[in-house]
Formats: sequence, structure tokens, C-alpha cells
Amino acid sequence: MFLKRKQGNLTYQKLLDDLSEEYADAKEPFAICGHSLGAVLALDYTIKHSPKVASLILIAGQYKTPEFLLYLQCCMFRCMPQKAFQSTGITKSDMISLMGSMHGLNFREKLKSVSCPVTIICGEKDQANRKASEQMSRLFLNAKLYIIPDAGHEVNKEKPQEIAEIISSIMAAID
Repeated sequence: MFLKRKQGNLTYQKLLDDLSEEYADAKEPFAICGHSLGAVLALDYTIKHSPKVASLILIAGQYKTPEFLLYLQCCMFRCMPQKAFQSTGITKSDMISLMGSMHGLNFREKLKSVSCPVTIICGEKDQANRKASEQMSRLFLNAKLYIIPDAGHEVNKEKPQEIAEIISSIMAAID
């Protein structure tokens, strides 16, 4: 689902606020799943709204901002032409603004407050997120880790059947 974002510079907090607003009226606990930035948002949302979340699925996520990687991404984005961002649905300036707004995020101390089951999925070849995924699996009270062989960061595109099977089993357990 894409959240309807208000106009202006895109920031992490705006995305989180939009997510919170989208589910403010949820009557029953639900499963929330996110990939990469979406995983960070899903994690933050779950920490802040724990009773609303029945299950948390994090794909290629982080629990704290990898500062050097974020810095490199910002540098790369500044050098890229605007047209390189067309397929993302956001502008170059919004992407740079978003990356800049994520500086200093760290949920390590709050991971144990998450009481719902947590599923962590990461591609075997995802060098940027595999270590964090393995660490998160040990820091949560109730987590299961899946490392998907021969997959990188876009594990959802590279191994969609494996992801679908994992998510289907989680949803079956909730029902």
C-alpha cells in the first residue's frame, strides 16, 4: 500500500505519521509487513502501537540507521539525474530529504517491548542488511529469522515464492 502523502519535503516522520493515521481506526490487531525502509517504518509503528499489531514481518530491515551507508546513499542520490527517480514515485529532492531525516534512528533498546511474533527475512547476499537481521533476531523476545539463499536486497523480487510461503504460514497462524 502506498500512503497518501501530504505535499512538502518528504521526511521519515511524515511517512510514520501517515502510516499511523492510516491505521488509527483499526478495530482488530493486524499483521504489518515492510521491506527495507518499509521495514523500519513497520518496526517503529509496532513499537509505538504494539496492541494494534498481531504480527510483524521485517524484510531486509534495520533497527538502527547505518550512518555510513545512509551518507553514501545521499551522496549517490545527489549525483543522479532527476529522471532516475521517476520509477520510485518520489522526486530526487524528496528522496534526499527522506534519507537526511533518518539520521540517528535507533530502536535497539525498544525491541524487547515488542510482544507480537516477529518474522525477519533477509537475502543471503544482502550485505547491507544481513548482519542487522541476524542481530535483530536475537534482540526480539519472539523472533524467527529466515535467510533466503541466493537472494540479495530485493529478495521479494528475486524469490517471491519463498516470501509468499513464509507470509502465508504466518497469516494462517494468526487466523
